[in-house]
Amino acid sequence: MIRTGIQRLVAAIQDCEKPVLVALNGTAAGGGAVVALAADLVVAADTARIIQVFVRRGLVPDGGGTYFLPRLVGLHKAKELVFFGDDLSAGDAERLGIVNRVVPAAELPATAKEWAERLASGPTKSIGFAKRLLNRSLDTDRATLFEEEAWFVELVGGTRDSTEGMASFVERRPPEFRGW
Repeated sequence: MIRTGIQRLVAAIQDCEKPVLVALNGTAAGGGAVVALAADLVVAADTARIIQVFVRRGLVPDGGGTYFLPRLVGLHKAKELVFFGDDLSAGDAERLGIVNRVVPAAELPATAKEWAERLASGPTKSIGFAKRLLNRSLDTDRATLFEEEAWFVELVGGTRDSTEGMASFVERRPPEFRGW
């Protein structure tokens, strides 16, 4: 069930060519925490909490938490969070790099909407390829990643968004990306 459930969901988040934004309001524990760890961007209400709750239930972390957590916070801190299962405040999660931004709870919907609109109005192919490269960066060697970067740069270099981005720079105006 783990392989076809939470691991499949988390893999879909990671493999999706579009950025996945989490607006965290409340408590993300267990699988919810893993979804936040797998997301590309996380904006959290100041009242939110993240808990590696598995140890409290006599379980082993699942869903890829043992993959993402050490990469985000370092191995020793990941062990502390997993071994003790203590609540992590939104502010502490931000300081550790689990959360990108913490906002007052009342501002969470507006901030998440603003971020989503910024992503949607950007050069979506470029963002998608950048996501792919960033996700691979911790699992591959430098030479391989350099080769992949060069390939993606060549691939997007002829897109309408790339042409528009360069023209807007030369003309000193905001770009109007279309997503291709």
